[in-house]
Amino acid sequence: MKVLQIIDSLATGGAEKLIIDSLPLYRNAGIEMDILVLKDHNYPFMQQLEAQQSCKIYKLGKGSVYHPKHIFGIAKVLSAYDIAHVHLFPAQYWAVLAKKWSAAKTKLVFTEHSTSNRRVKNKPLAVIDRYFYKQYDRIVAISDEIQDIFTTHTRLPAHKFELIYNGIKLKQYFDAKSYSRDVLGLCINDLVLIQVSAFRPGKDHSTLIRALKELPEDVKLLLVGDGILKKACEDLTEELGLNQRIKFLGNRSDVPKLLKTADIVVLSSHHEGMSLASIEGMASGRPFVASDVPGLTDIVKGAGILFPQDDVKALAESIERLMKDQSYNNEIRRKCQERASQYDIQLMVNQYVNLYEQTIA
Repeated sequence: MKVLQIIDSLATGGAEKLIIDSLPLYRNAGIEMDILVLKDHNYPFMQQLEAQQSCKIYKLGKGSVYHPKHIFGIAKVLSAYDIAHVHLFPAQYWAVLAKKWSAAKTKLVFTEHSTSNRRVKNKPLAVIDRYFYKQYDRIVAISDEIQDIFTTHTRLPAHKFELIYNGIKLKQYFDAKSYSRDVLGLCINDLVLIQVSAFRPGKDHSTLIRALKELPEDVKLLLVGDGILKKACEDLTEELGLNQRIKFLGNRSDVPKLLKTADIVVLSSHHEGMSLASIEGMASGRPFVASDVPGLTDIVKGAGILFPQDDVKALAESIERLMKDQSYNNEIRRKCQERASQYDIQLMVNQYVNLYEQTIA
């Protein structure tokens, strides 16, 4: 079986990381899997994939992912594959149009990673959106909430949907070794917070940055990731006088080690799909604090700490309690690792292989 993964790019993000981590496992399962990206850029994930030398990589250009020319780039290679497994918008649209243009017999599978997109809430766009969803042979939802939202939105029968939870390489996070603090320009007595997430709409770095202002001077913050909202966060950091306490580390391929180096892992967000970053944070053995929002609540509740969305004071108070109460801190760590152990990437891969087999049967 030949499967082509299609995605906008390999920039920092949960969907992108999932492809990188799972691709060798699919190959081990006998799936011949390659990848096509709309945007060719030397992101760390792309470097990592190229270093694996495990698949063909099709790169369609360095321009905007929204340019319709990508339809023809996809169409050129689509017929060579039994299945095209598509992630994110606008790749979601271009793959459908490429199949129609090329008349390929390739089956289409789409994974819905988010609980929210602007097309769902816009009536004219919703009509167009439903058309594209209907062209897919199977749609995968990565959480119960996503499945409920998009079953309603698409008006498709339940048998078109499959629920498959995301997974991570648990051992990589359980066994990671921390950096020496001086490697990151930190002092040994600093209390270190970390958030790993792209600077994209939907994330809420600003609440975490403002919460840092409410905490003692020896509390430092590492922000890992890149994106269009990074400059706004850098400006906010400057405005609040936090330049000496916040480090913007950009895209990194050493996230397990960075998580182990921190004392507390935070994910401040407006909404998520099924957050890989939350599972990674809990797997690191550090206490995990997250916004009480769709895509995080179900994963974190009963293990890590949830704070109300946009609530700077509540976030700061949650961090302070972890700083002052070591027994509470230890209990949260234990519960977080127990919860993370439920999300093994091999289980996810096995479910996708079964789905592929059913789709082409």
